[in-house]
Amino acid sequence: MSMFCYQCEQTAKGTGCTAQGVCGKDPEVAGLQDLLVEAVKGIARYAHCARQQGAKDPAIDGFVLEALFATLTNVNFDASRFQEYAGQAPVIRDKAQALCAAACQKAGKTCADLGSPARTPEEASIQKRIAANGDTVTGLQELIIYGVKGAAAYAYHARVLGKESDAFYALLYQILDFVAQNPADVNALVGNALRTGELNLKAMELLDAANTSTYGHPEPTQVRVTPVKGKAILVSGHDIKDLEELLKQTEGKGINVYTHGEMLPCHAYPALKKFKHLVGNYGSAWQNQRAEFEAFPGAIVLTTNCLMPPRDSYKARVFTCGPVGFSGVARIQGHDFGPAIAAALAAPGFAADEPDQKITIGFGRNTVLSVAGAVIDAVKKGAIKHFFLVGGCDGAKPGRNYYTEFAEAVPKDCVILTLACGKYRFNKLDFGDIGGIPRLLDIGQCNDAYSAIQIAVALAKAFSTDVNGLPLTLILSWYEQKAVAILLTLLHLGIKNMRLGPSLPAFVTPPVLNVLVEKFNIAPITTPAADLKAILG
Repeated sequence: MSMFCYQCEQTAKGTGCTAQGVCGKDPEVAGLQDLLVEAVKGIARYAHCARQQGAKDPAIDGFVLEALFATLTNVNFDASRFQEYAGQAPVIRDKAQALCAAACQKAGKTCADLGSPARTPEEASIQKRIAANGDTVTGLQELIIYGVKGAAAYAYHARVLGKESDAFYALLYQILDFVAQNPADVNALVGNALRTGELNLKAMELLDAANTSTYGHPEPTQVRVTPVKGKAILVSGHDIKDLEELLKQTEGKGINVYTHGEMLPCHAYPALKKFKHLVGNYGSAWQNQRAEFEAFPGAIVLTTNCLMPPRDSYKARVFTCGPVGFSGVARIQGHDFGPAIAAALAAPGFAADEPDQKITIGFGRNTVLSVAGAVIDAVKKGAIKHFFLVGGCDGAKPGRNYYTEFAEAVPKDCVILTLACGKYRFNKLDFGDIGGIPRLLDIGQCNDAYSAIQIAVALAKAFSTDVNGLPLTLILSWYEQKAVAILLTLLHLGIKNMRLGPSLPAFVTPPVLNVLVEKFNIAPITTPAADLKAILG
């Protein structure tokens, strides 16, 4: 069975994975994922029609978010799980069609037949559309779909915490309805790609509200990054609700809980600080997990992306939550972490404390804007010359040392903002401060990009300009579809002069790149020295 997948930055030869995914995904899973995305498009067409008549169903919304999330890179590798989704999809589609028909009948309209989705992976393949539509049109369709996947992931997290929005779902289904009709007009596709950025902004706003209303606003916090003696559980991914439930269930059991990867920012939430057995962060970014998980002497819980195919040496100690899955790996059901707790108690744990080392995190929008006066004053006095947002996804592909070298080369009178796992390239370095303002401000997860946007908007307002008028440059690294969604959000907001790396997306063809360059002056990274010279003069 053949496959074609180019949704992530590490895709084979920079063009597409055709035999086996670089991520570890096999052709069967790739085909089932393509089929599921097509099924979701079909569901969305009826859900869109129903919502136009004022009818909605939370069961449809929940399925669409989880199904899209499951197809992100490094989330679910389990063919049996995708067969389950494939079995559910026609039931959900019938539900959406019936909802639409009833709503149309009530409005005195006739519900149109909105077609049937692909029935086989071959019918659903990207290659089929490339053959029919060409690289540029198909690439733009996929750009929209990948952005929608990222937005769905953020909305999934918000929904878990009880935050949803009719405006989000209305736009989600409108965009999916558009792309489901196999559009070929390049201008319309570019316009809808920017609307996908608007969709993701709504999702990130929902998630920010969900996180801060549930756990409080992140605050500057020192986090231990070396182990302490005792039994241990490691939590990776992004989902804060999963971490909270695990902390509740491990309280008083003699188990220390560590964060990994994008869970590091959780230490800054006031509501989680009460758990004294949340002792620190272990390891670094997702691409190093195989060595780090093998060395970790306890249980490991994956709450979301990014999962790498686990080695047999530690596979029995891995547990997955929600949309995450891998064949032969135990799955946590209904927030019951009992199996993971048992595995942690059975494992040796850390034999001794390692030397104490800490880093500071927690510079979310609430914290940064609380000292905005001092920051603005430092800019006006010339103490701070420029801000660099250096952040995004990390990855294993060569060239990502650029971000370490760039951060190290940033002049001493400049401040570095960072978020997402790309920060692991330099977050343990000492950058000092400018008049008491740390030169490195860790804003949080990729999920916290909304915080970074709000900081930029507030500073722009204070200086009576727009974001493009600020002494601010975005140096972004991307890997998967949530990064695509964030990039589209920044473009939707009209932010220009961004630099993107380590390589440009395979699905963005030269004609599309030309549009982005002409309209937004987006550029690929080159070398730290050349880019800094171009930015600072």
